Amino acid sequence: MDAYTERNYTLLCDFYELTMGNAYLESGRSGDTAYFDLFFRTVPDNGGFAIAAGLEQVIDYIKSLHFTAEDIEYLRQKQLFSEDFLSLLKDFRFTGDIYAVPEGTPIFPHEPILTVCAPVMEAQIVETFLLLSINHQSLIATKANRIVRAAKGRPVSEFGSRRAQGADGAVLGARAAYIAGCASTACALSDRVYGVPAGGTMAHSWVQMFDSEYDAFVTYCRTYPHQATLLVDTYNVLKSGVPNAIRAFKEVLLPQGITSCAIRIDSGDITYLSRKARKMLDDAGLPFCKIVASNSLDEYIIETLIEQGAKIDAFGVGERLITSKSAPVFGGVYKLSAVKPAGSDTIIPKIKVSENTAKITNPHFKKVYRLFEKETGKAIADLLCVHDEVIDETQPLELFDPEATWKRKTVTDFVAKELLVPVFLNGECVYESPDIETIRNYCAEQIETLWDEVKRFENPHTYYVDLSQKLYDIKHDLLKKARA
Repeated sequence: MDAYTERNYTLLCDFYELTMGNAYLESGRSGDTAYFDLFFRTVPDNGGFAIAAGLEQVIDYIKSLHFTAEDIEYLRQKQLFSEDFLSLLKDFRFTGDIYAVPEGTPIFPHEPILTVCAPVMEAQIVETFLLLSINHQSLIATKANRIVRAAKGRPVSEFGSRRAQGADGAVLGARAAYIAGCASTACALSDRVYGVPAGGTMAHSWVQMFDSEYDAFVTYCRTYPHQATLLVDTYNVLKSGVPNAIRAFKEVLLPQGITSCAIRIDSGDITYLSRKARKMLDDAGLPFCKIVASNSLDEYIIETLIEQGAKIDAFGVGERLITSKSAPVFGGVYKLSAVKPAGSDTIIPKIKVSENTAKITNPHFKKVYRLFEKETGKAIADLLCVHDEVIDETQPLELFDPEATWKRKTVTDFVAKELLVPVFLNGECVYESPDIETIRNYCAEQIETLWDEVKRFENPHTYYVDLSQKLYDIKHDLLKKARA
């Protein structure tokens, strides 16, 4: 923790969370426990899955949740809040439970990514920050992984800081991109705060500052002989950029026995230019020199470049990654799923009903199981259950599509893994956030459990998120009551 991560975000909430909190107190409902699920409805870019990210920032926020004297005075001046409510805020802290899927987990629509069980005022006030943290980083992680998979093993560097939506968009976006498989970032602050490896080469302005392109390249090679990546498209890639880079490498690096070097192409027909540049480098005796491509890339352009035979060893991807330009909203929501009245041990399931069936929620305090084939280790489906259900792996399990119940499948020889893990219990953090390398490795491992058909960019196979029979019956009983 440092000045960047220690900021107080308690008032980073929607104002109605505060007015509802005051009203809960005034109406005598503040002692009720509320159960909220954070989930999303559709995968960005019509993909087959998303990637969970942002939990570490949620933990930091919950730990530091408090209202300052200045916050309370600001609310008093609004003349909307009772003094009892403002007095309560002086000692306000989170005292409930939070369960969440670990960062880096592949996730699917309509299943809880995070569940909050807390006194209703607390559960309501944290809504906005939880949503913005999970929504943003899950969005960028999902987009970044699509781009990384399109590169087919070639390193992808995140280059988007200057086009991100604000400082946090740049810093936390770089963190999410690294979790999802990017090799590095251009953002120095993300490296210092979160350990995302930062690196960079040069700008066109560096080349323009010198009397000649050759002088710029030679100076850079002398300054950074072991990190010499030269930007070759300031004037003319093939007529000056590549020839001058070859000359600089031969005169400065090779006499030192250094063969680690690269050129970067940032404009033009990258397929054509990279193929011509590759031949020029090989003919000059520099087959070890890498070619890096940048310039408004995304997964579709990268996929096409590779299909066309572009000779590219690594990619730098900026605005279309850091803003998820093609699908800039993750769409996570935070919905009440159950209530436990004060003084009662009974959890009462709640449901939101809508004419839009996609917006009908799954009620009750739930757990999520992911089922894996024992033989292949591949994920079969996810199963939403009531919190007190336990899956017996020794018995056949019948799954059914909750939207088309005649579609049924019996699975055997499977392993059932609970996805939601305790993060806070009674207000105390019981979860230790892994370091970023561990999260990144976990993410890569979990994506490998998905079938290739789920990972297609176009028309991916639908991965099923099913309901247990018990949960399905509860949901439909509530729907019947709502209709009545």
